[in-house]
Amino acid sequence: MCIILQHITQWGATMKESHHSIGLRTLEDISSIILHSHDLPETLDNIVGIVAKRMGSDVCSIYLLENDGETLVLKATKGLSKASVNRTSMKVNEGLSGLVVESRGMVMTDNAPAHPRYKYFKETREEKFLSFLGLPLFERKSPIGVIVIQTRAARSFSADEISTLRTITFQIGSIVHNARLLDSIQHKEQERAWFEQELAKLTGSASPSRKAAKPSPAATQALTGTPVSAGFSRGRIYILDRFSDKVIKVAKVGTRAEEHRNFTQALEKVKIQTIYMEKRVSETLSEDDATIFHTHLMILEDRGFSGKVSDLIDQGAGATRAVHDVVQHYVQAFSAMEDPYLRERSADMEDIGRRIIDCLEGNGTTTVKLKEQRVIVAEEIFPSDLAMLDHDKVLGLVTEKGNVYSHAAIMAKSLGIPAVLGITGLMAAANIKDEIIVDGTSGHVYLNPDGAVKKEYDRLERDYTGRLKELEGLRDLPAMTSDGMKIMLNANIGLISDVKVANLHGAEGVGLYRTEFPYMARSAFPTRSEQAGIYRKILEEFPGQPVNIRTLDIGGDKALHYFNHPREDNPFLGWRSIRISLEQQDIFRDQLAGILLASTAGNPTIMFPLVSCVDEIRQIRQILASVRDELGREGHELREDIPLGIMIEVPAAVQIIEFLIREVDYVSIGTNDLIQYTLAADRNNEKVKQYYNQHHPAVLHAIKRVADAAAKAGKKASVCGEMAADPLNALLMVGMGIREFSLSAPSIPVVKQAIRAHSLEECRKLARSVLACRTNSAIKQKLDEARQGLGLG
Repeated sequence: MCIILQHITQWGATMKESHHSIGLRTLEDISSIILHSHDLPETLDNIVGIVAKRMGSDVCSIYLLENDGETLVLKATKGLSKASVNRTSMKVNEGLSGLVVESRGMVMTDNAPAHPRYKYFKETREEKFLSFLGLPLFERKSPIGVIVIQTRAARSFSADEISTLRTITFQIGSIVHNARLLDSIQHKEQERAWFEQELAKLTGSASPSRKAAKPSPAATQALTGTPVSAGFSRGRIYILDRFSDKVIKVAKVGTRAEEHRNFTQALEKVKIQTIYMEKRVSETLSEDDATIFHTHLMILEDRGFSGKVSDLIDQGAGATRAVHDVVQHYVQAFSAMEDPYLRERSADMEDIGRRIIDCLEGNGTTTVKLKEQRVIVAEEIFPSDLAMLDHDKVLGLVTEKGNVYSHAAIMAKSLGIPAVLGITGLMAAANIKDEIIVDGTSGHVYLNPDGAVKKEYDRLERDYTGRLKELEGLRDLPAMTSDGMKIMLNANIGLISDVKVANLHGAEGVGLYRTEFPYMARSAFPTRSEQAGIYRKILEEFPGQPVNIRTLDIGGDKALHYFNHPREDNPFLGWRSIRISLEQQDIFRDQLAGILLASTAGNPTIMFPLVSCVDEIRQIRQILASVRDELGREGHELREDIPLGIMIEVPAAVQIIEFLIREVDYVSIGTNDLIQYTLAADRNNEKVKQYYNQHHPAVLHAIKRVADAAAKAGKKASVCGEMAADPLNALLMVGMGIREFSLSAPSIPVVKQAIRAHSLEECRKLARSVLACRTNSAIKQKLDEARQGLGLG
């Protein structure tokens, strides 16, 4: 898991270069301490070991304050007797370490036994050490302990060494706080069963009085959003508040030097928090689910990001305002993107910005602690929120912002928590005393449901549970029509965490791997070796299964902040996708090299987007052959038989499909773009939304024409897009001749069930009847009738 960390630039840019050989120099140091520690004692042991080594001291010890705020206890040591850990203690008015806390500052001497505050502890065997350097550990300006350096020989520590140790104490303070937080969460999880039993015993007799005191329920209020994680949940709500813009407006501004220092310290604290969140998610879910925090670390380490903040501070802005403005710049860039998957990455930037601002404004230690099971209600839920929540106490998630591509959706699926996102008016409607029903299957949410609604959802939940068991039984069965025609169902993926979801739902491979995200998450184009590492991991997760890697699809609305893309009046009809790759061949060659270098790890295929003519395919093949020759001369082992395909997304490609199909091994119909280009209707433009119709005769006949041309040439034609996620659409396209689909993984079981329940002849009959229609209304009527007749209503 340190692959990404190894490519992150050194941490501690504010230290002098000479300090780097002494202090905790890089994120690798901090991550090594955290990721290789199982609990707080082991964390502290790792800290004293690395600090003693870096400082060249005989002893390094950490004392922490007990809850009474008056007693220091030795918690870890390198150099003193290990038997004294947790045994040696002193009041803050005793000993040199107590003096550090009492004075809230440095204590240093080259003859400790002669100091008037010296106190001898026999069990530590520290009488042989003369020099003493102690500095307090703080968390939110309150002392939490002391770090002590000791040497046998009398030694005067230099100003540089003291300055470096001060920097280390700040980092350790954050590490200790987060380690305590993680330990607390884990301890509570271990004792939950016992606690809930005891709670039931203690509160059982009090239930009637609580019930009597409860105000009469408000009227049932129905809201609708986007279902992102199936299932049902019911319970009281917990409203997760966010800081408002008022925080930005009233934030105090110090001198430029103070604001730079505050930003640097907040940035370091958030880095440490992020590593702990990665650890938490990795342990409770999986390393795949924790990969989002790799991305957060890269953004936090990005010199472009911190440089923009520093520039605004130099111009007179406070650190809080500067962070807010820079984050909003990134958020707006992501939010303007057409691809909903990439558009949702704006939430990652908001998450990072919110946590930095929390630290700047003194709220960095605030965490949500649920006392009982609740449904989380929020304007938006960030990955960091989910990382530190007690998952067993989260009944459901509902938010005003977000969609199926947000990390809240991804993690909710992994956790199996019902979730509905994108509910307009949610925060205005919800009250802390409300009860709520969450329908993660249909996207309906009911505030203060009445008896009739509750009864209906009890029935729906029973039905859903039975259906779920039925679908689970299909996971390892083939998607085959009742008369024996095999259909292949692959998954669309973009993140490593998508792999788990794909396998969970029985995907037979990857029909579309979006490679844009590794580019979006970096401050510069990834090298070919970095890309090879990413592609290799994806391939290894699907042994023996095809992985269709789509080359970089940027431009239009998909901007890279480090790539100078020209402003265009109509970017969707401009310089984007394969057109950029063929002009910027150094970028294209590096990506192709990365794929080829990883190719021996699995069964990759390479797909090129937005191709519109034969000339582009031939140019692609020439470039690929050149890259292959170059890697071969360097002695790399490469897979020879990598199929090449193109996406059919523009009407021009449909018109010359008979020419294009001869140049490639397969084609994949990208329905999302094909529909909007064919109908000249932006699918995200509310003004023309009614014109974006996946069942328009021109769209259906285009799909049929591509399927026929592929069949005639003996080549494969698949459909990639959300159109295939509807079981009825899948049956319709099977009847048109499509034998392979790539869709969102959670949709695979229901599509598979529909395919297995119907014959190829039924599908062909449906296709013939629909293709014979000349109007949208006639097609809609036919499909409505078919949905009922085929039992898909």
